[in-house]
Amino acid sequence: RRIIPLFHYALRPGGMLLLGSSEGTGEHPDLFAPLDRQSKVYQRRELTSAASRLRPGRYRPQPLLLETSPAGATPGATPRVKRPFRELTERWLLDVFSPAGALVNREGELLFLHGRTGRFLEPPAGETAGLNLLRMAREDLRPHLTLALRTAVQTGKAAGRPQVRIEADGGVTHVDLRVLPVTPDPATDPAARLFLVVFQETATAADPRAADAPGGAADGQVAALREELREKESYLRSVNADLQSTNERLTSANEEMQSLNEELQSANEELETSKEEMQSLNEELATVNAELQNRVTDLSRSNNDMLNLLAGTGIATVFLDPQLRILRFTPSASAIINLIPADVGRPVAHLVSNLVNYDRLVADAQAVLATLEPRSAEVQTRAGAWYAMQVQPYRTLDNTIEGTVITFVDITGTVRARETLKQVNSLLRLAVVVRESPDALTVQALDGRLLAWNQAATALYGWSEAEALAMNTRERIPPEEQAAAAAVMEQLLRGETLAPFTARRRSKSGAWREVTVVATALRDDAGRIDAIATQERPAASAPAGQGGGR
Repeated sequence: RRIIPLFHYALRPGGMLLLGSSEGTGEHPDLFAPLDRQSKVYQRRELTSAASRLRPGRYRPQPLLLETSPAGATPGATPRVKRPFRELTERWLLDVFSPAGALVNREGELLFLHGRTGRFLEPPAGETAGLNLLRMAREDLRPHLTLALRTAVQTGKAAGRPQVRIEADGGVTHVDLRVLPVTPDPATDPAARLFLVVFQETATAADPRAADAPGGAADGQVAALREELREKESYLRSVNADLQSTNERLTSANEEMQSLNEELQSANEELETSKEEMQSLNEELATVNAELQNRVTDLSRSNNDMLNLLAGTGIATVFLDPQLRILRFTPSASAIINLIPADVGRPVAHLVSNLVNYDRLVADAQAVLATLEPRSAEVQTRAGAWYAMQVQPYRTLDNTIEGTVITFVDITGTVRARETLKQVNSLLRLAVVVRESPDALTVQALDGRLLAWNQAATALYGWSEAEALAMNTRERIPPEEQAAAAAVMEQLLRGETLAPFTARRRSKSGAWREVTVVATALRDDAGRIDAIATQERPAASAPAGQGGGR
């Protein structure tokens, strides 16, 4: 009752009000005109300013009429209320000389009372709000008032009943009843029109029901009774029309309720069907969820197996997508290419590698994607480690290429063994040359121990290779030449190149043999002198002018 008037006050003129399916305007049908009752769509009705002020529950602020302060008045003085002489005069004239009346809407809801209406109206027992003029009218006046108001509403013109007999306060009163439509604004919605009900008492006439009336009065009594009968019949017809209209509305409402009930039953059946479908779908989802959980478990196990396999083999592996962006990598790959976990998703071309003299990684990966042919190379890191790098396509189970795989296998030991093998082969070839040489070739350490002894030395001095390797070179030099031999050693350690010189060496028989000696210093991989090689032949066979050593 309070919200609907508040909505009417808040909406603009002609504004729309949309309510729920179980809601309505209730006791305020004059505020909103129904546009679609089934959809609950209403439009705001415009009321007169008087009706909007006098309607119970209306929320309208009332301005206070203040007297204008005269010129020269003291600032801050309290304004005085202006005396409405005209309003006071009109009110007294209306109270003294005008008949009693009431302002109502088309449903008979009471908006304003004027004058003394107690002889015609009385509040119904038990009701305290929502006063209705038809329910408050006295019993003798109610049918006439109902018929007159209905006629005025339907025709839009004034309607009335003269000489309506009312029994009140132990006496009989006759009143002329008039219902006048109030249309202050021609553009006002007819459904929002107000009506002024006027009660005007008339002079008390002889009671036509008196038993001792003369013969002329009897005819008047019959006429009055007939007029009253016609009014009763008109009232009954009006009531009958109301009942029929109400019956039609109830029938329509019943049909709507039945239709709504059928729709609700259909919706209930659809909900039941939907519930069964949802249960079936829920079971299917539970099954799919269980399968997905099993697959996730298998995938996690396979992923762990792959990680452990790659970590166990020690093979550095880097997975790239078709755009050569890093998908994943093994920890050992970080020592070859500078990788951190945050590099996943970055292009491999943006990363810095630790490879020496190799910058074709991106080009080789692009070539593998273009030709689907693996590429391999041996690469070396700045730390000196060697790896066998292989770039090959990344194939899925359905033989789809989804990137490349780069693997690095540590072959540092293999490379070093290969280099050692090359050195051994060189030494073997050198050993063959040494063994087949006609000159006595020896190799001695810096402390004089013999490290090498060829067959020509055996033929020249008589000691076998095993016997000679157990000896020291100083044992074969005469005492008087020890100092000269030490000087030769110092010259060789200083890196000087010596010319062939003649010296004496002891043979196995104890005889001293004069030989021509060419001494050469030998260096290791680091460039340090670690041995002395000598080429010796009998002095008599030495060619004149031979010089230079190896």
